[in-house]
Amino acid sequence: MEKDSKIYVAGHRGMVGSAIVRELRRQGYTNIITRTHAELDLISQQAVNDFFAAEKPDYVFLAAAKVGGIEANSSALADFMYDNMMLEMNVIHAAWRNGCKKLEFLGSSCIYPRMAPQPMPESCLLTSGLEKTNEAYALAKISGLKYCEFLNRQYGTDYISVMPTNLYGPNDNYHPTHSHVLPALIRRFHEAKLAGEPVVTCWGDGSPLREFLYVDDLAELCVFLMNGYSGNETVNAGTGKELTIRELAELVASTVGYEGRIEWDTTKPNGTPRKLLDVSKATRLGWTASTSLAEGIRLAYEDFLNNPMRAER
Repeated sequence: MEKDSKIYVAGHRGMVGSAIVRELRRQGYTNIITRTHAELDLISQQAVNDFFAAEKPDYVFLAAAKVGGIEANSSALADFMYDNMMLEMNVIHAAWRNGCKKLEFLGSSCIYPRMAPQPMPESCLLTSGLEKTNEAYALAKISGLKYCEFLNRQYGTDYISVMPTNLYGPNDNYHPTHSHVLPALIRRFHEAKLAGEPVVTCWGDGSPLREFLYVDDLAELCVFLMNGYSGNETVNAGTGKELTIRELAELVASTVGYEGRIEWDTTKPNGTPRKLLDVSKATRLGWTASTSLAEGIRLAYEDFLNNPMRAER
């Protein structure tokens, strides 16, 4: 990308999109295009086609998505599948029709099988069944990355995809029921501290293993790959390190300053038992995450405290 290339970041108000915009600006890119949902409904094919025909961006970062945690995914399966498939197909197709030089599609590690080999290599995609609690979202994301691959194979485009592990950081969603595990824990322990609650109850038994990537590290990788990677296979984005949800809860509680007891509700689902990405491909390309989990959680909690509107999202 040239510093004055026209770059469209779809989903710039979200955690990932806003981090990509920050990283582009940090690196000196000056021609960044954004649209709010009110200005451009990505689920509307006509609206997306009109936008691309008028703007004709050179590069596209597709970070827009309907996202949520276990509860949100399980209770709105149809919505998660329809909304995500429509918006990503609309954007990718319009980019191709309007001569976009390169597009980068942001997916999720939930695309990999529930019982995938650990750590999960990019090559294990579609080798066995998905985790049922987020199957709809995963199927939509698989469709998006496969559409990018098929455009490359049929029409010679240069469309790539990136599969991040669990993300957190500035501009996260802290909604009490629609957020992912780490921001949900930040909010839960913060509110428990303020209310003086002696016990916080968390879902499951705390045994699942999870990996977490600070979103600004992901944004750095996204720009790095846009400038230096081409290929049909996706690229995993993670740290290569994992911890149990129990350990995560204790770390968040300590960071927030909650001193009560943590209990576990084993009637609630655990989700996938283990989700660790094989990040050797990104490492070979020359990228490694730089933010430790302890430092990242500290920065995320600071963001939570300083952005009350995000906390109420």
